[in-house]
Amino acid sequence: MEFLETLTFWQWGILAIVLIVMEVLLPGVIFLWIGIGAGITGGVLFLFPDMSWQQQFICFALFSIGSTVAGRMWVAKNPIKTDRPNLNQRGRQYIGQIVPLCEPIINGFGMVQIGDSRWKVKGPDLGVGCNVCVVDVEGAILTVKEADNN
Repeated sequence: MEFLETLTFWQWGILAIVLIVMEVLLPGVIFLWIGIGAGITGGVLFLFPDMSWQQQFICFALFSIGSTVAGRMWVAKNPIKTDRPNLNQRGRQYIGQIVPLCEPIINGFGMVQIGDSRWKVKGPDLGVGCNVCVVDVEGAILTVKEADNN
């Protein structure tokens, strides 16, 4: 308990650096925001050195939560631009492709073979070998329509 009563601004700064280094080494984006909260707490403690350890921990909690919320809002408003937006959305990569049915669509569901994978498809009833165009993805089910024969 004595350690908590003697916390100084530079200890908060060290905690901030450690947390930000952990962010670099570990996956996820959580330690960054907590590290920012620790850094701001150290700055506040530098300006107001008479803060009790309880006040410091309240500031740390509030600044960590605040920086996390602000960070998530900023990321939502400024998405990362990429030349491969469907990289981790395998089904979305197939939108627009025309493939033959390997099993007929009966009662709205059938199967197609794309590469080495078989996909369940949803669409109008069609026979085996009919060409379909992938128009959407819902989970692991491709939505298809009959392809133009042009």
